[in-house]
Amino acid sequence: MTEDIVAELAPSGTLRAGINMGNFLLVTGKTPSGDPTGVSPDMAAELASRLGVPLALVPYATPGELIDAAGTGAWDICLVGAEPAREKLTAFTAAYSEIQATYMVAENSPLKSVDEVDRAGTRVIVRDRSAYGLYLRRTIKNAELILTDSFDEARDRFVDEKLDALAGLRSGLMSELEKTPGARLLDGGFTSVQQAVGTSRENKASIAFLRDFVEEMKTNGFVAESIERHNARGLTVAPPA
Repeated sequence: MTEDIVAELAPSGTLRAGINMGNFLLVTGKTPSGDPTGVSPDMAAELASRLGVPLALVPYATPGELIDAAGTGAWDICLVGAEPAREKLTAFTAAYSEIQATYMVAENSPLKSVDEVDRAGTRVIVRDRSAYGLYLRRTIKNAELILTDSFDEARDRFVDEKLDALAGLRSGLMSELEKTPGARLLDGGFTSVQQAVGTSRENKASIAFLRDFVEEMKTNGFVAESIERHNARGLTVAPPA
């Protein structure tokens, strides 16, 4: 810990942490005062404690809105899925946790595995600017990828338009199965969303510190204990970097 690191990560004297409220596994509730609670807020609180500064959580409804604020000075660190498309202004640590992303398909769909989805004639719908949506934008080569503004819109269009596959986080799709008769999930996943800590690329003194911090939080059991305490089923501790 050096004065340069504290000055970079908390230039106002308070660590301002951008939090993605749209991920129900990482933000599982709110305090009586309205602050988010969950694994991501726990990570931010522990980091603020290490720095010896107060913490201010800066909530964003979607990860896209959080990343749009990069470089504006609205937050000092962010806790969000790390994706190459988000790295222009933000340097990320390795993941502290992972969430598997997969597909929902109709019960009578000929699709049997995630590897069969990227074929000509297959229509896949996904929430745009989600980490798994960015992954599909980068990797889907043959299927038709349909982008929506929200997961609810994606789910409704999947049902109403009888699309071939709905992409999403496995835990969220499992809860949707109860509301979507005649649907099933494919085994396995097409990616694991890597939840990481990010900061401005200009914070040269702090990037290595943050990466070491995240590795320590994984190895000392902090992340695992936080996942268990918040009952964040579907969230797993990421492997060592």
